[in-house]
Amino acid sequence: MMFYKFAYPLPMVAFFAIIISQAGAYDPLDPNGNITIKWDIMSWTSDGYVAVVTMTNFQMYRHIMSPGWTLGWVWAKKEVIWSMVGAQATEQGDCSKFKGNVPHCCKKNPTVVDLLPGVPYNQQIANCCKGGVVSSWGQDSSTAVSSFQVSVGRAGTSNKTVNLPLNFTLLGPGLGYTCSGAKKVPSTVFLTPDGRRKTQALMTWNVTCTYNQILASRYPSCCVSMSSFYNSTITPCPSCSCGCQNNNNCISSDAEIESVVGKNRTRSRNSNAMIRCTNHMCPIRVHWHVKLNYKEYWRVKMTVTNFNYAMNYTQWTLVAQHPNLHNITQVFSFEYKPLLPYKYTNDTGMFYGLKFYNDVLKEAGADGNVQSELILKKDMSTFTFKQGWAFPRKIYFNGDECAMPAPDEYPYLPNSANSKLISISTMASFLLLVFANLLGMI
Repeated sequence: MMFYKFAYPLPMVAFFAIIISQAGAYDPLDPNGNITIKWDIMSWTSDGYVAVVTMTNFQMYRHIMSPGWTLGWVWAKKEVIWSMVGAQATEQGDCSKFKGNVPHCCKKNPTVVDLLPGVPYNQQIANCCKGGVVSSWGQDSSTAVSSFQVSVGRAGTSNKTVNLPLNFTLLGPGLGYTCSGAKKVPSTVFLTPDGRRKTQALMTWNVTCTYNQILASRYPSCCVSMSSFYNSTITPCPSCSCGCQNNNNCISSDAEIESVVGKNRTRSRNSNAMIRCTNHMCPIRVHWHVKLNYKEYWRVKMTVTNFNYAMNYTQWTLVAQHPNLHNITQVFSFEYKPLLPYKYTNDTGMFYGLKFYNDVLKEAGADGNVQSELILKKDMSTFTFKQGWAFPRKIYFNGDECAMPAPDEYPYLPNSANSKLISISTMASFLLLVFANLLGMI
């Protein structure tokens, strides 16, 4: 009886777990965003093949920052990597069975990383050797690609005998990506430099990797605070936005900074001990300030502050969702690009730094922030300062959604704003009445 009691709940739990994981991977602001890994076999060898592996980041605002991507898989049989160009396996493994030529990697589950910039030309191919840093497609599609060449041995030597690798994994640079199985697709077609001839790969398969913020971390990696010119109250980030379980490992004073951090700072993405002690415990805070109100326009100031003493954020991106972004007029000191996830909706924009100016958000301290101001034109049919309309619906930093304050904590428009208008009109009427009486007395 006990068996039948649990026969249906267990599959149901598994089903809902799958549904929840897939929902977490779906990003409504970037519904088609993914990283596609394309494996093109270019030639056959005596015991295998030579392939070019191309990683393309189709995500609009989520890039792979330093220390770069790490790609892994499991060989279907007993394949080995004879050589690589543009990348390298992190471990060689046990190659003691080989006499003479020794493979580059003999591991059943190799792990591959990009080469660093400046390696000799004979170790490079196109789109390689950037330290694993890959831009987002929306920010710069020309640098959203990373490639390497691999020579595989002890593999099949025809389309019918080659076995596709299994269990692909991608770190970018941390956790968060889930990869599909390899799938055969039509062979890639290449165009010669002169544009007069087409060639194609002998065989091609694709792997698609999607990002899930829940897999990357239990907690958000950023938070949002708010303020406005019409209210003296500043709405801070929600307490423990990024997890206060680490508040004993943070840096609480400037004196402690020098003793803990020192001159030789080790940069780690998950180094909690290098974060400034705050009520929110987030490495990144985005502050949205409603600054000024004009007759036909209004002005917003955005400030991104880095509380991490161990890390610079290179090629950072900030995405905001607000209903008035379709009327944005001017952006100062940031690059701006509208995002159109849906055909008839234009309420989302991506902001990022100007190259060689503020595209690097420096580590915590005096220089650990970047700022911009936006001027937006009023749409009188929808514009209002009431009920938090002037504040964003969502904020993303480097592709991760930030923790927002509760809606009832947004800086509110005081009732005194309307009462002042009433008092001014009442006073004007009173003065007119007095003036009329004076005229009557004359």
